Amino acid sequence: LPPYSPDLNPIEMMFAKLKTLLRKSDERSVDATWRRLGEVLKAFSPHECAAYLRHAGYVST
Repeated sequence: LPPYSPDLNPIEMMFAKLKTLLRKSDERSVDATWRRLGEVLKAFSPHECAAYLRHAGYVST
């Protein structure tokens, strides 16, 4: 792998979805953003997280 491969980094894939979901929120205060972050993280199922790892080649099928 190249030194930095964001397309193959599972956390970058997760952050991309996280940022998209947070941008849809109208929250602009720090406290409201933290609350929204807690809600948004529930959108990531264990199955989806495993799929990110498989896509990056960290898990064999």
